[in-house]
Amino acid sequence: MKKNKIAFILVTSLFFMWGFITCMNDILIPFVKAVFELTRAQSMFIQMAFFGAYFLGSLLYFIISASAGDPIQKIGYKKGIIAGLILSAIGCLMLYPAAGAKIYGLFLTALFVLGLGFTLLQIAANPYVAILGPQQTASSRLNLAQGFNSFGTTIAPILGGYLVFHFFALKGTPLLNQAGKIITMSDGKAISALGVQLPYMIFAGIFAVLAIIFAFTKLPKYTDDTKVVPGLGALKHRHLFFGMFAIFFYVGGEVSIGSIMINYLDELMGYPEMIAKSFLALYWGGLMIGRFLGAYTLGQKQLKFKQIAIMCLISIVGFAIIYMAVYAESKLPLKLFTPFLLFIVANIMVFVLGKSNPSKTLALFAASVIILLSATMLSKGEFAMWTIISIGLFNSIMWSNIFTLAIRELGSYTSQASSLLVMMILGGALLPPLTGWIADLFGGYHYALFIPMIAYIYLTWYGISGSKKGIIKVFEKL
Repeated sequence: MKKNKIAFILVTSLFFMWGFITCMNDILIPFVKAVFELTRAQSMFIQMAFFGAYFLGSLLYFIISASAGDPIQKIGYKKGIIAGLILSAIGCLMLYPAAGAKIYGLFLTALFVLGLGFTLLQIAANPYVAILGPQQTASSRLNLAQGFNSFGTTIAPILGGYLVFHFFALKGTPLLNQAGKIITMSDGKAISALGVQLPYMIFAGIFAVLAIIFAFTKLPKYTDDTKVVPGLGALKHRHLFFGMFAIFFYVGGEVSIGSIMINYLDELMGYPEMIAKSFLALYWGGLMIGRFLGAYTLGQKQLKFKQIAIMCLISIVGFAIIYMAVYAESKLPLKLFTPFLLFIVANIMVFVLGKSNPSKTLALFAASVIILLSATMLSKGEFAMWTIISIGLFNSIMWSNIFTLAIRELGSYTSQASSLLVMMILGGALLPPLTGWIADLFGGYHYALFIPMIAYIYLTWYGISGSKKGIIKVFEKL
């Protein structure tokens, strides 16, 4: 039992790190858009390279597992995690020459390598957390780990934005555009290559240290060579097959909204990057609050007054952490953020309606996002800003619930199923550029939001029907 706790703590640190680094992409987008003078769609190639690596890496993993048996079932989760950490460190290091030479292709290549590292980590870590305890609490456990993932995504816009646009940027030589003029952001401040180079050097060092820690730590083993089965048997399970597309649409929808947030708030409210990133932190912070609530509620048999009171306390603490992080860097007043509290109350109410049922809660949360997106598209100004920011609260439990619903009771096919689910993170590579293209077409991000709305319509269906177990006859003999 003690080994399980140590293992859970170590793996949770990975969730934090890849959450932080993934959200750094949202900081890089306005950076590269300014440096390389890109259109909205072209700047989204950042997400295409990063999340495209998930698809290709997972596809390769799946091909190997289908032809020769599941690799992680053979080598163990520990070695799979270490390999992912090393690859992630290499990807971070590659960003140093990419930023220095101002080569967008090298920039994208570095992010692709980083994404491959995260692919291995996701394939190994998600099912590992799920099997570190009883099946009935797997969703709660994964939500807790994802809560720390969201803590990483929450502080990344604040800390990462400060490092990229201010702290390290001011220490380096300002970058010049093709006309030889100093490149500035919307607030008029110059940026330098060091703004990207030094933060990612630090990240590379952290990944290397984590790889060493994992190498010298004894972790519970879950390998059994007798269960390694080649073939495509995992696909015959209905809840997995439809779960793959649920992951595609969830990641695509979530990343599309997060990716446009800084530029969208500039269009909507006239906020410069240094202000908009604080509200981006609130979007990702909403995921943190919701995931900690999910870790608590999805482990409860029923929600009474005491449980609801604890949920309120968790939410207040979560909001306070987010605001203190924002205030420490930006000194923005509390009154700017208080409307978010109303959406936190709505989030708790939907949790109560879900009655700790993963599939029902997923459907209700997806439906809530559809309502919020509709409200954003039909309004403007501050109301539109808060409805889109609050979507983070309702995105919170989706990954964990989809993942655990999709891999439940798959036995020896669990890691293969995990690779299939991680493969469908491809949604994060395809939907953001499509959203950016639509935004270019219509001259703004506002009406491009119907792209993520399509994603949440599917997620509502998956929660209601698609997650039910069954056999797809077409794949039954694979």
